Amino acid sequence: MNQFNIFIEITRLKKPIGYMLLFWPCAWGLTLAYDFKNSLDNYFFYLSLFFMGSILMRSAGCIVNDILDKEFDQKVKRTKERPLASGKISWKVALIYALILCLIALIVLINFNTLTIILALGSMPLAFTYPLMKRYTYWPQLFLGVTFNYGLILGWTSSSEQISLVPLVFYFGAIFWTLGYDTIYGYQDIKDDEIIGLKSTSIKFKKNAKLFLFICYLIFILSYIMGGYLLDFSLMYFSLLIFPVIHLFAYQVKSFKLDNPEKCLVIFKSNNYFGLIVLLIILIGKLF
Repeated sequence: MNQFNIFIEITRLKKPIGYMLLFWPCAWGLTLAYDFKNSLDNYFFYLSLFFMGSILMRSAGCIVNDILDKEFDQKVKRTKERPLASGKISWKVALIYALILCLIALIVLINFNTLTIILALGSMPLAFTYPLMKRYTYWPQLFLGVTFNYGLILGWTSSSEQISLVPLVFYFGAIFWTLGYDTIYGYQDIKDDEIIGLKSTSIKFKKNAKLFLFICYLIFILSYIMGGYLLDFSLMYFSLLIFPVIHLFAYQVKSFKLDNPEKCLVIFKSNNYFGLIVLLIILIGKLF
């Protein structure tokens, strides 16, 4: 039971926000491409596969992150009690856990078409090198955006079996959504990160944080307006985009305070509801 509890802790399974933020772009991409005139069975089948894949890959990613960041985590108040940082588990055992999770994820992946499998395998270097970025660049959040929203492309190809301009437009916007919310998340550790020499957009833009968030979220909204136009969505889709606008600007940007870690975490977690809102709006755009 002790090892089981450590496994749950190191994979962050009690913190679903991580794998949900990985899952929503997959659901968006699948919904954008899916032909709802056919049976819905395949839609929910693929949706469940993406959900399982998101949990597995996020869990494996957390383990790799903790292996690479062990020494840094020991110096940060929020992370120093993580299993690897506190010595509850060795990196060899942790690596075995990660490999098992990746193997199960591969079993899930082979249920998709060939193009989706190839693209997914091609994303693996992105997924497992992200933790290294904060050592070398102030833009690790941008790298995370590229990685975390890759599922939008996979969702699209799982249904359409091809890539076009449309998913790339939505993918581009989603990257800036992640860039915004992970910058907010980064303000929880900004004091410790500055002391130990780690880099982030949270540090780079701390003097103009709200302006930076505004620009990121504006790019997201404009991208989803353009994507809706390319798909010839109805006026209802564009009208409903007011809800993401309200959440991003009236709530996240307005209530954001970089010196309040607790508030930053609350705002960050609210993006789970945002992901659901966007999915529903895309569904309405497709169906009405």
